[in-house]
Amino acid sequence: MNIEELIPPYPLPVRTLCLRCPVESIELGQVILASVDEVSTFAVKKRRDEHLSGRWLLAQALERWGLDATQIEVRRTELRAPVLAYISGVWVNTALPSISIGHSEGWAYVALIDSGWSIGIDAEPAERGIAKNAFDMMSSGAELIWLQQHPTRAIELWTSKEAVQKAMQMGMHLNPRKIEIPIEEEIKNISIESLKIQLINWNYNGAMVALAWHNQSVQLRTPEDDLLDATRKAMQEQDWGVGCKTTSGKV
Repeated sequence: MNIEELIPPYPLPVRTLCLRCPVESIELGQVILASVDEVSTFAVKKRRDEHLSGRWLLAQALERWGLDATQIEVRRTELRAPVLAYISGVWVNTALPSISIGHSEGWAYVALIDSGWSIGIDAEPAERGIAKNAFDMMSSGAELIWLQQHPTRAIELWTSKEAVQKAMQMGMHLNPRKIEIPIEEEIKNISIESLKIQLINWNYNGAMVALAWHNQSVQLRTPEDDLLDATRKAMQEQDWGVGCKTTSGKV
């Protein structure tokens, strides 16, 4: 499958990787990061193909990042945001990147960013329009007035808000009307719930791409994390050293 790298127009402060590939029909067995239980819930073939293409692309992105995708799985937060974790029993604790996955008009998109940060990517055809009667569902106040005066910028505004929702790992649990986008700025700085989020947009081969990021991420703990912490605590409390403790003068 053909993979394209999307290069943001401005450098980000930490390592990132953005890729896309066409959505194709893929067998479940070819996608190591797919969950049988999750895929079985998709009644529509299009949704299944999008999901499997996105997970296949994520595995390719992890390999490019320098990680072994066979040791990793995708879990969900309480708000259904995807988060990487090592498979139970692997016993690896190397920091994992944060991820974002999206799908649009026959394309799957994936973005990775260094551990400790959070990222969101969204894309739609640049020429796609949004019905004016939907404007008040995505904007309010001065932003709504601006949008009504610039309806051709609606898709740029919408992808921006979706990218922010993903970067905050909230999805539609965060009302898009509460996200105010300084649309005329090249690198947009947004403050929401004490978080400082940055956002950029660019046109890539007819797709309007939005990328949002901030320096905070959700990390799910594993049973291995708990055991390692408990072992470390026990070693500190008992002052373990190298070798065995023996009684002086005795063998």
